[in-house]
Amino acid sequence: MNLEINGVTSLNSQLYHIVLDGCHYVKLEDVKISASGASPNTDGIHVQLSTGVTILNSNIATGDDCVSIGAGTNNLWIENMACGPGHGISSIGSLGKDLNEPGVVNVTVKSATFTGTENGVRIKSWGRPSNGFVRNVLFQHLTMSNAQNPIIIDQNYCPDDKGCPGKVSGVRISDISYEDIHGSSATSVAITFNCSPEYHCTNIKLDGIDLTFNNQEAQSTCANIIGTSDGSIQPKICLAFGG
Repeated sequence: MNLEINGVTSLNSQLYHIVLDGCHYVKLEDVKISASGASPNTDGIHVQLSTGVTILNSNIATGDDCVSIGAGTNNLWIENMACGPGHGISSIGSLGKDLNEPGVVNVTVKSATFTGTENGVRIKSWGRPSNGFVRNVLFQHLTMSNAQNPIIIDQNYCPDDKGCPGKVSGVRISDISYEDIHGSSATSVAITFNCSPEYHCTNIKLDGIDLTFNNQEAQSTCANIIGTSDGSIQPKICLAFGG
C-alpha cells in the first residue's frame, strides 16, 4: 500500500518484469523496461487484483504485453508511455478463464505511443462462460505507428482450441471510449470488434479516429456491438448488432 517506484530500469527478465498483485495505491514513474521482441511472456508491467495503480512517463519494449491488465483491477491510470515492440498497452486480457472472477473497472490510458506492436489497445476474453466484466475504460490521445491491431476487442480467445471451442464468452464489456486515436496500422484491418454473441459489447463510443494502412484507407470489422460515434471516424465502423 502507498508504494512508489521511480527511475527503475529492468532488462531482459525471464518472464514478467514487474507484477502488481493485490496492491493498493502504487505509483510507477520513469520506468524503463527492455526485452527482445522475440522473447515470450516477458510482459512489462502486470496488474491484477489491485486498486489505484498509476503508471507515468515510462518506456516499455518487450516480447509480450507492455502492460497487461488482469481480473480485479480497479482505478488504473496509464499516461505518457511509449510501447514497442510488444503486444500493446492495456491488454485487458485473458478474462473469463474462470467462471467466477472479479471484474475490471475504471481504466484510463492516455497520451501513449505504440510502435511496431502486435496490438494497440486490446480487450480480450476467453470464449467460455464467466461472470466477469469490463467497464468504464477510456483510451485517449493515442498514436499508432504500424501497430498490427490498433483497436481490438476479441471475445473469442481460445488458445490451442482447448477448453472453449463452440462456447461463447460470458464477460460483459460496456462503457468503453476511444478518443483521438490516430496513426498507421500494419494490417488492412485497423479496428476489430469481435464481441460475444450472447453478451454484446454495449455503450462503445468512438470520437476522432484516424487510422490508415499504407497511407490508404484501412478497414474495420465488427460483430455484436452497440455504440455511438462522433467526429471523423476512419476507418468507418458499424456500431449496431451483428455484422
